[in-house]
Amino acid sequence: MQKMPCSAALSLIAPLALSACAASGSASSDTPPLPDASSVALGQRAYADGPVIEPVEILEDSRCPVDVRCIWAGEVRLKMLWIRPGNRAQPFEAILGKRVPLADGTFLLEGVTPQKMVDRPIGPEDYRFSFRFDGGL
Repeated sequence: MQKMPCSAALSLIAPLALSACAASGSASSDTPPLPDASSVALGQRAYADGPVIEPVEILEDSRCPVDVRCIWAGEVRLKMLWIRPGNRAQPFEAILGKRVPLADGTFLLEGVTPQKMVDRPIGPEDYRFSFRFDGGL
């Protein structure tokens, strides 16, 4: 068996390593967006009556558990991405029940499930969000 020069071996390995890096991008950019934004998990992209959005992180979930009496209902805050043409992501924050200016309209985080319970913690993978966009020309 003949020995391969070190530089020749590197020239074969480098393109393979680089192609592996390129293929390991975010799964959400490879997956088509959900057709509507009625039940969207963290990391999923969806059409929200026009814009493509993606919830990426729960910043706060201070909702009052359903099995407790509270003075304040609490709120849910999400870090979001608006996926613009050319796959450019513009970050913004959404708050449950509050309209946020986005593009040529307003964006609303309408609902969050599951409901919060005192004795049952919610894992990030269990959350589902519903969104609505009002606007457009």
